[in-house]
Amino acid sequence: MRLLLVEDDDHVAAALSAILAKHGFTVTHARNGEEALQAVLPTAQGERPSYGVILLDLGLPDQDGYQVCGRIRKLTTTPVIMVTARGDVRSRIHGLNLGADDYVVKPYDPGELLARIHAVSRRRAGAEETAGIAGAADGTLLRLGPVTIELPTRRVSVDGESVPLTRKEFDLLALLAQRPGVVFRREQIISEVWHTSWEGTGRTLEVHVASCAPSCGCPP
Repeated sequence: MRLLLVEDDDHVAAALSAILAKHGFTVTHARNGEEALQAVLPTAQGERPSYGVILLDLGLPDQDGYQVCGRIRKLTTTPVIMVTARGDVRSRIHGLNLGADDYVVKPYDPGELLARIHAVSRRRAGAEETAGIAGAADGTLLRLGPVTIELPTRRVSVDGESVPLTRKEFDLLALLAQRPGVVFRREQIISEVWHTSWEGTGRTLEVHVASCAPSCGCPP
């Protein structure tokens, strides 16, 4: 499995990379948020690196790790594990609401981190099999029945016909499609799509669900 390690401390990154390599992983190291985002973008030839898991530290020198997680989640469905010293409950909840698949607090046992990497990989594979998803190996193309979602270009089609969606409608559809079978809380959807708190935005969510579902051929 190929992993993307986002860690600004070279000593920490080197030690962790050595452990991961001993267990058969190939590690690509990004030292800041910008390098991490560039690592998941397509190359000039249109090729996009395929990672099994992204390990994301939150204490990055150029961008807030939470912001990086949100941007990564819009580009790929690759599982993200936040690895950070921020161990308070509020930080963990915020990270998971932004799209992280797991959250590991430093210092951690390497064996636990390896187990969590394998766990999120199994969950993703199982969810894709259950939902019948087929698409690009890096998760940038989603197919759920007649619906095709292209994450980088923000295009949606049903039975080959393009469906126009607003930005928020697309973000909402992509969020649900990337994690099939997962039951989302309303406040979690508001946090990930609108990047705000739940208060006062409940009706907005209902309106977008009502307008998006018929366009994509989904039941109301």
